[in-house]
Amino acid sequence: MPRNNEGPARHGNTVDEPTLVAGLRAGEEWAFEALVRLFGARLLAVARRIVANDEDARDVVQSAYLSAFRALDRFEGSAQLSTWLHRIVVNTALMRLRSRRRRPEESIEPLLPAFQHDGHHVERFSAWTASAEELLERKETRRTVRAYIDRLPEHYRTVLMLRDIEGLSTQEVADILTTTPTAVKVRLHRARQALFALLRGHYQRPSATG
Repeated sequence: MPRNNEGPARHGNTVDEPTLVAGLRAGEEWAFEALVRLFGARLLAVARRIVANDEDARDVVQSAYLSAFRALDRFEGSAQLSTWLHRIVVNTALMRLRSRRRRPEESIEPLLPAFQHDGHHVERFSAWTASAEELLERKETRRTVRAYIDRLPEHYRTVLMLRDIEGLSTQEVADILTTTPTAVKVRLHRARQALFALLRGHYQRPSATG
């Protein structure tokens, strides 16, 4: 339990990582407050992208904090604290998804690009060079992209988020989801196709003014 509110974080917005980790291990209140201030918003955003629900995201972050505190003695500093916390939040969020009542896997077929009668795609997707992460960084498209990512079936949305947004490698995603790298690549390709099809449909939709 945090013990007091005196510490480096009271005198500024920055604190070096070894001092912060030492404060957390000692149960100092200022260290917990600094942790939340420095990483809370980012961790909540990560959880929200995976579980697609604000209430569940808050629960995920709180559970991740508890898991992190219990594992602090095993944190060796070989990775940045933010990276270590990020991984804990990702794993906690995925456990939350698995704990939900099991439902038949949703098909992504209705969201994929349509075909013409001659078998060619109605639209060519080679022109899309921006990743989902790059699209989310554009202020004018952020809300739209997030909305369409949330429309993807859960299994595909999870792979897209872990690979494209959270930046995990194909092998890391496969390990987390207990599947094969090939399965991850297939799901990622189809998730990207579906997302870009949704976005093209949105931005090519005729305006009310014609």
